[in-house]
Amino acid sequence: MARKNSTDLGEKPISKLLIQQAVPASIGILVMSLNILIDTIFVGNWIGAIAIAAINVVLPVSFFIAALGMAIGTGGSSIISRALGADDKPKALKTFGNQITLTLLLTVGLVIPGLYFMDFLIPAFGGKGDIFEPAKVYYTIVLYGVPFLALCMMGNTVIRAEGKPRYAMIAMIIPSVGNLILDYIFINRMDLGMAGAAWATTASYMLCFGYVFWFFLSDKSELKISKTHFRMDFPILKEIGSLGGVTLSRQAVVSLTYLLMNNILFNLGGEDSVAVYAIIGRMLMFALFPVLGVTQGFLPIAGFNYGAQNYDRVRKSINTAILYSSALGLLIFLGIMFFADDIVYIFTQNANVVKETPPAMRWVFAATPIIALQLIGAAYFQAIGKAIPAFLLTLSRQGFIFIPLILILPVYFGETGVWASFPVADLLSTIITGYFLNREIVKTLR
Repeated sequence: MARKNSTDLGEKPISKLLIQQAVPASIGILVMSLNILIDTIFVGNWIGAIAIAAINVVLPVSFFIAALGMAIGTGGSSIISRALGADDKPKALKTFGNQITLTLLLTVGLVIPGLYFMDFLIPAFGGKGDIFEPAKVYYTIVLYGVPFLALCMMGNTVIRAEGKPRYAMIAMIIPSVGNLILDYIFINRMDLGMAGAAWATTASYMLCFGYVFWFFLSDKSELKISKTHFRMDFPILKEIGSLGGVTLSRQAVVSLTYLLMNNILFNLGGEDSVAVYAIIGRMLMFALFPVLGVTQGFLPIAGFNYGAQNYDRVRKSINTAILYSSALGLLIFLGIMFFADDIVYIFTQNANVVKETPPAMRWVFAATPIIALQLIGAAYFQAIGKAIPAFLLTLSRQGFIFIPLILILPVYFGETGVWASFPVADLLSTIITGYFLNREIVKTLR
């Protein structure tokens, strides 16, 4: 019965299969995003706007280390999906064992210097002035839980590669719900401030790890590994590294973007401008959940069928995923355009932040209806194991286009130039991705 779940990826109708894969992924991302959103609301209302900015400063460092788990998970899961599609289970098992070993070695190894150099890292990422002290409290505690988060992110992608999106969804829901409950206890009831917010986050990572650990020990998983699977296998590590490097590079660029954005905005408008960016960042995580859910649901379908050399189904999965996610992107765009002014009041009553956030948010979401093509196109190359085009397309928006724009446009247009960089980068990267995806479809899938 367990084997049938992954086999379904090559048999069920694409539309039905994409919905079955995308809905749990979307719900999981929604709950995780709601957790981040509500956590920000709690912190903003129970501690203050400075606390929101402090958490935003810490996120790039902690998320980069945790992203190692996501990168290893995504790279390895592409191998696992294709191996299951090709009925090569020994390779799938060996890959999973190597993923666990690599995640532990890298994340634990980075937490130590991360703690040692925190007095340098926090100001470098915009934690200056009144932001520094609360950011330092939050950073110190959260970093202890980051290895657990990395293992959860790695395990979640493997669960999805097995064709079991419902369990992957639960793995995302558990820490989100746990964090909100602990936020209420630690911040509101026990009045622990930033330390309370940090301990709630760290404990939620541990809850997630406990669930993922249970899943792979239970009969729900096809991947029953033994001690031999943990031994490093260089060809597998190389493939994990090349494909996972796409995800890691993306997160590294995201962290660099946070560093630049926080510093540029602090210089232009002080702590309030950093808080504006923090709120918009949370809305990006929250509002785009259905589009990201379709992207996550698309990955195992494309990888499995490509491994089975069923190219007609791969092509259909691309078209269907782009259609569904574009329609969802349009709805998100309309919601932000009409309700941006109402949204900001949920986070804070700070007069400057309330005034500055809505127009900035409208700029940031202006190109939302077209981003589906860029996301699905980059994900396709990662799913089928083509690391170089996946790497280049993934970084085209955030790295090659967006970073130069936020360095140039603010010189001439101030803060408006910062916010206008978002839709311009979205438009240009979508055009580039569309060209390469169409060329790949004509060359390979036909």
